[in-house]
Order: sequence, then C-alpha cells, then structure tokens
Amino acid sequence: MQPSRSKVTECNGLYELDAGPEVLESPRYNHDIAPSKVHQRTWNKWHITALWVGMSICVPTYTLGGVLTAYFGLSVGEALLAIFLANIVVLIPLTLNAFAGTKYGIPFPVLLRSSFGIIGSNVPCLIRALVACGWFGIQTLFGGLAIHLFLGSVFEGWKSLGGTGEVIGFMVFWVLNLWVVLRGAESIKWLETLSAPLLVLVGIGLLVWALPNVSMTELLAQPPKRPEGASVYGYFFAGLTAMVGFWATLSLNIPDFSRYAKSQKDQILGQIFGLPLTMFLFAALGVVLTAASEKLVGVTVSDPVTLIGHIQSPGWVALAMALIVIATLSTNTAANIVSPTNDFQNIAPKLINRTTAVILTGLVGLALMAHELLKKLGLLVSDVNLETVYSNWLLGYSSLLGPIAGIMVVDYFIIRQQKLDLAGLYRDGVYPAWNWNGFIAFGLPVVLTVLSLGSSAFSWFYDYGWFTGSLLGALIYYALCRLGSAQAVTVKGAV
Repeated sequence: MQPSRSKVTECNGLYELDAGPEVLESPRYNHDIAPSKVHQRTWNKWHITALWVGMSICVPTYTLGGVLTAYFGLSVGEALLAIFLANIVVLIPLTLNAFAGTKYGIPFPVLLRSSFGIIGSNVPCLIRALVACGWFGIQTLFGGLAIHLFLGSVFEGWKSLGGTGEVIGFMVFWVLNLWVVLRGAESIKWLETLSAPLLVLVGIGLLVWALPNVSMTELLAQPPKRPEGASVYGYFFAGLTAMVGFWATLSLNIPDFSRYAKSQKDQILGQIFGLPLTMFLFAALGVVLTAASEKLVGVTVSDPVTLIGHIQSPGWVALAMALIVIATLSTNTAANIVSPTNDFQNIAPKLINRTTAVILTGLVGLALMAHELLKKLGLLVSDVNLETVYSNWLLGYSSLLGPIAGIMVVDYFIIRQQKLDLAGLYRDGVYPAWNWNGFIAFGLPVVLTVLSLGSSAFSWFYDYGWFTGSLLGALIYYALCRLGSAQAVTVKGAV
C-alpha cells in the first residue's frame, strides 16, 4: 500500500525517501534515478578504491606523460609532478560533490536540480553526457583493437581482416559494455573489485619487462620541448589544468557512485586511496614503456595496445590483450556510461528508463566514432585522427565544466547548508524550474574562456580554464544568491 505522503527517514547520517503518490506520479521521477535505499548503500572504502583503480588504469592515462611532454613542453619529471598534483587538486571537488550523493542517495542530475532548476538541470546534464559519450567511443576503439589483436593471436586467419577485424572488435566490446551497465550497480562494483588487483599486477609485470631496457636517470634528464630559457610556470600550470580536466567530468557526476557508499568516511577514504597514486604510477609506467619501446620492439610506441601487439609470442599477446580488455571495460562502464545513462533519464524520467538510456548512450558514442570506423573500413579518407580529438577537443571541452563544479559546491555547502528537500527534488513547485543564478554563473566564465582564445593578453584565462572557471562560477553564484534572489535559498522541508 502506498503511503499517503512522502516521508524522509534518517539512519546514521544517511537519508532515505519513502515516496508517496505526489512523488511516484511526478513526471520528474522514476525508480532508476530515485534515491538509493540505505540497504542498497553497500560500497565500502575498498570498493570505492577499486572503482578508482579500475577507472585510472586505462590507455588514456598511460599516454598522459607523452601528451604533457609533446604538447605542453614539460620534461618527464615535470609531467609526472603535474599529473600527481592535478589528481590531488581534483580530489577537492570530487569529495565535496560526493557528499550529497552519500547523504541522500541521489544521482548527479537530481543534485543539479538544486542549483540549475528542475528543468534547467538538463542543460549541464547534457553537456556532461556528450563528453562522456565521446570518451565512451574512444575507449571502445581501444577495447575493440585489443579484442582484434587477441583474436589475431589465437586465430592466425583473423589478422588478414585488418581494419574490418578492428570494427568487429569495436562492436563486440560495445555490446559488452552496455551489457555490464544494464545489469546494474552491483555488476559494476563486482567488475571493479575483480579487475583492480589484476590491473595492478599487469602494471607491475609491464614495469619489470621494461626497466632493464631504459635508464631512469637518462629519462629524467631529457630536456623539455619548450623554448630555451622560457619560464616553466606557464607551461606547467597549463599542463596542470589539462590534467585536472581529465577527471573534471567525474568531479561533477561522482554522486552517481557515492549514492551507494556506506558513509561519508568510506567515500572520502576510497577516493584518496584510489585516485592520485594510481594515476601517477600508471602514467609513469607509460613514460617508461614508451622510452623503452624502441629496444623492446624496435620502434617507439606510445600506447600499450599497439606495443603489446608487437610482441612475437602469441600466448603472451593473448593474455595481455585479455587483461587490457578488462582494464578498458572497467574504465568505460564506470566513467563513461553510468553518467549519461542518468543524464538522459533526467530529460523525461517517465519515458526514458535505465535500459533506454543505456542504449541511447551507446548509440551516441557509436555515432561520434562513425568517422573512425569508416576510416578503418576503407570507406573514408581523412587527415583527422583520434589523437587530435583526444588531445584537443575532449580535454579542452572538459575544462569548460569547471564552473559547474564550483556552482555545485557553493550551492550545497554554503547556500543550502547541506540541507535539501529530498521529495521536492522529484516534483515541480518546490525548487524553481529554471534557476537563472546557476545559468548566469555558468555562462559568464564560459563566454570569457571562449573569448580568451582570440586574445594573446588573456590566453592565460583559457590555459588555466578549469581553475578560472570553477572559481569565477562559484563566486558569481554566491554573489547572485546573496543579492536577494528567491530562487536559491534553503527551502522549507529541507533536512
């Protein structure tokens, strides 16, 4: 029997919604984006640590050191320091934005309804979803290549398929990703917990393989690729901003995972244990292996899939590719499918459930990679390459997400004082349909960031885009709310 009215109960600092008809029948509610029940919050600090290990050990992380040395003019030592510091910095919005998810069991798009409005939340949600779908497509390309090389090491005739084999591998990996997410949060937790120790062992094995073929002293002594005598600070902070942008997406939608955490302590410790050191060590492994690749396989190779593909032993190639498939799957399902799945549901919860949203995510990711797939099939000739997309568009686009992170933190901790009307987030009339304070605070930094691209005097605003955007967005939002707008005050019934 349905309760006559929604009730919110508290258990050890965690809040649970017992939804009544006014919520259950609301067009803003469905069971997939509903607050998780207390008994569903089963992720302890080690599960969250495993989540971050699984997401951090992936091909893009491996290539970060090369991106910083080649594109940002840093030395190897400076690049590794930038990666480590960036992940310390990004822990701040990650842990802060995770608080509301853990306390109320709500996903990212529902939390955004507080700062951008019940309907307005769809705008930042779709911005975040598009970035995730782009990353999903790129990671699926890597996973598909690994499947192709795995099959080629097992079946000699498979190698003759060439690009067609890679496209088949892409589609197999694409289906596998969607299948894992369709099975729910427990399936993702199981995958991450299983893969984390395997991936650590793979990293150790690759390091043992590479170290005899590279001199760390010589590697660290290599001069940076920037003008001689140029100050390191501008190059370093531009690289630091780009590395913060790498996880700028997850710093927004971390409530999608923290809603399953047992406590605030678990989500905080899990993220501290799992993120900075893993990112640093795997990026360092990429630098070492790239430097050693010429001696190992006779040519310089900057990604692990291609590097392992050069090994002459089919057995080792098959084993390594199977583990890379697991690594890419653990990253892709958690980092790039969960968020857009929730984001797409937020548009019309009664029409789009989790299954529909997962399939929609897959189709958008497939569409974004259609260009690359057609090239592999020989149906399209183009100079545009995946490295250009990865190094420029996605990292630059992610830096524009800074204002949203700043707005979310200020809204929850300062304006709302960590109190939300849980039932009100799922129906009309409690929070505004459009919170214009949020849109002004988001729009101004984004406009300034775009304008700074055409001005050499203000290029620093773009180079440090995540920092300038998040700080400016936070300050503008705070000022607008304090200037008397009725749209962003603590609502009656908030707990």
